[in-house]
Amino acid sequence: MTTPLHTSAPLPVPQVALAIGAHPDDIEFWAGATLARWAAAGCKVHFLVCTDGSKGTWDPTADCEALVRTRKAEQLVAAATLGATGEVVFLDEIDGLLTADPRLVSRIAFEIRRLQPHVVLGHDPWKRYRLHPDHRAAGFLTVDAVVAARDPHFYPEHGIAHFRPESLLLFEADEPNHLEPSDTAWWEAKTAALEAHVSQLETTHLYGIERTEHTAIAEALEKFRARELENLRAAAQPFGKQAGEAFHLIANL
Repeated sequence: MTTPLHTSAPLPVPQVALAIGAHPDDIEFWAGATLARWAAAGCKVHFLVCTDGSKGTWDPTADCEALVRTRKAEQLVAAATLGATGEVVFLDEIDGLLTADPRLVSRIAFEIRRLQPHVVLGHDPWKRYRLHPDHRAAGFLTVDAVVAARDPHFYPEHGIAHFRPESLLLFEADEPNHLEPSDTAWWEAKTAALEAHVSQLETTHLYGIERTEHTAIAEALEKFRARELENLRAAAQPFGKQAGEAFHLIANL
């Protein structure tokens, strides 16, 4: 019999949370159920999206400038679908070319100081064998910005007080040590938010789902929803729980 992983208790619902993702839809994929649950309990949830999502298509003839506009609009709808009442901040870096440079650390640290989130969520930069460079870079930017935001001698040109979040939750975690529970209502909110990213149906949501050109989109989406529910169950199984989203929790920042 496998011994369940030890997990700390679910975090108290924070007053303010800031989720940082590499692309439009990354946040919803990895933390959508958690953010929906928190938002319903009164948390002000903010989003920060690092890149413009301009490479999020397999169509070589696509109008990438139009795609950027579409993906921004989809992200706004998705955040609202989760119940988020905070801001959606776009850094507008070019998709695929994100780097963890001091200029962007400063920008994100400024937003942490300005928005004052009690919990910050972001990609785990130490995940092994990760292919997408933007996810690695977004993770390092998040961690470095948390450090910079908390210490007064980083970026004094911001002109606002330093701020120390209470907890950092890293999603896509290489070594998950924390589970935030989910149930059907939050799974439904998560999948509804993901489905708001209509431009990503072919490249992301329905990727790997067997279907023919005659398969109705509704049928394919049902398979997608079932897959996302199974992902929540699989994430929780090592912790001996029913369903949830797994993170690596760093406290005492």
